[in-house]
Amino acid sequence: MIKSIIEPFKIKVIEQIKMTSPPERQRYLEEAGYNPFLIDAENVLIDLLTDSGTAAMSAEQWAAIAQGDEAYAGSRSWIRFKNSVQNIFGFKHVIPTHQGRAAERILFSCMVKNGDVVPNNTHFDTTRANIEYLGGEAVDLVIPEGKQPATLHPFKGNMDIAALCATIQKAGRDRVPLVMLTLTNNSGGGQPVSMANIRAVRKICNEHQIPLYIDACRFAENAYFIKLREEGYKAKAPLDIAREIFSYADGCTMSAKKDGLANIGGFLATNDDTLAQQEKNLLILTEGYPTYGGLAGRDLEAIAVGLNEALHEDYLNYRIASTRYLGDHITREGVPIVQPPGAHAIYIDAAAFLPHIPRYQYPGQALVAELYLEGGIRAVEIGSVMFGKPGPRPGEEIPATMELVRLAIPRRVYTQSHIDYVVEAILDVWSRRDKIRGLKMVYQAPFLRHFTARFERV
Repeated sequence: MIKSIIEPFKIKVIEQIKMTSPPERQRYLEEAGYNPFLIDAENVLIDLLTDSGTAAMSAEQWAAIAQGDEAYAGSRSWIRFKNSVQNIFGFKHVIPTHQGRAAERILFSCMVKNGDVVPNNTHFDTTRANIEYLGGEAVDLVIPEGKQPATLHPFKGNMDIAALCATIQKAGRDRVPLVMLTLTNNSGGGQPVSMANIRAVRKICNEHQIPLYIDACRFAENAYFIKLREEGYKAKAPLDIAREIFSYADGCTMSAKKDGLANIGGFLATNDDTLAQQEKNLLILTEGYPTYGGLAGRDLEAIAVGLNEALHEDYLNYRIASTRYLGDHITREGVPIVQPPGAHAIYIDAAAFLPHIPRYQYPGQALVAELYLEGGIRAVEIGSVMFGKPGPRPGEEIPATMELVRLAIPRRVYTQSHIDYVVEAILDVWSRRDKIRGLKMVYQAPFLRHFTARFERV
C-alpha cells in the first residue's frame, strides 16, 4: 500500500517566493520589534502566521467568481451563498459579514451586556476581545486534558460539563446570555470537540434555557475528526456529520477564511426571528445591506463553492495527514508539541521547548523570532503575549495557561517539500535552544496587543 501523502489537486498558478539571507532577516525582525505581524509578507519565505484567508482557491471557485452578481440587494450571488450555507448549517437566518470577527461583534452587541458571562471551551482572541469590550466576562471551560500539551486524548477541545454547570450556577441564568463552542478549539491546539460533548452542552443549555452558539470556523475539520475518532460515525459523510453538529445549536458565527476556503468573508446565522432582525439592523449600520454584508458578489460566490469543497473527504484526509506529517517529524526528534496533532496547525509547547526562559520573558514570542531568523518562517505566539492579563499589582502580569507557538498551515498552498524545509528549520532551532534569550515588551495596545506589540531582547 502506498503511504506517501500527495496533494489531491494540481498546481495551475504559482507565486514567487523571495529568498532572504539571515542578516536580512535579522534586520527585518529588529525593524518589526520582534513581532512577526509587523514584518512585510514579501520578506517571509514560509508564512504560517495564520490559516485565515490564506487558502489557494480552486478553479471552480475562480469560475464562480466570474459569475459574481454585484447588485446591491438580492443578487444571484447572495441566493447561491444563502442556499449553500443553509444546505450545510441548516439555520433559518443567514447574515453575511466581511469576516468572522464582524459576526462576533454583531452577535455580542445584540446579546451581551456589562457583567454578563459567556462560557466557551476556549475563546480565541477576537471572540474574547469582543465580549470584554462590552463589559462581559469570557470564561474558558475546556476539559483538564485540554490544558496539558503532552496528554493524548481524542477530543481535547471538549467543554468541561461539570465546570459549565458550576459557572451557570455561580453567575446565575440571567447573566449567561449564551454558551459557545469553538470547533476546532484553536487556542487549545486546534483540538476537536466530540459529538457526544456537543450533545451534552446542548442538554445543559436546554435545562437553563440558554442559547448555544458555535464558532464554526473549522467545522469541516472537526467533522472529519468525529468521523475518524468517534464511535458510530465511521461510515458517515462529513456533510452529514456537520449537519448533525449544527442541529444542536441555535446559531453560529463563521469566518469563511478558514473552512470556507475563501480569502475574505464570513456570516452570522440564527434561528431566532427577533434576534435576526436586530442583527440585520446593526449590520446595515456598519457592514452593509443584509444580502451582501460588506462583501462583493464574487466573494459570496467563492464562499458558496468553498464551503462544499472543504467537506470533500479526499481533501480532508490530505489536510489532516499533511499536518500530522509535520508534527510527527519534529516530535520524533524530541520537539514538544500539543498532542495529538490537529488539522489546521501544529502547536509547539514553547514552555517545554525553552524551559530556561521565564514566562514573563515570553518564551513563545522568543521562539517565533528564532524561527523567522533561522528559516524565514512566520509563526504566531499563542501564550502570555496573546492571553496574558494584568496582575493585582502595577507592572504584574498573570501568564496564560499554556505558552504555545502555532504553525498554521494555509489550505492547498504548500507542498510536502515546503513542510520538509519547515521541519529542518525547527530542528536547527531545537539544536541550539539553550542559547535562545527571552524578550521584554516595550509597547502594547489596550486590546488585542499581540497584533501590534513591540519587543526587545532581554
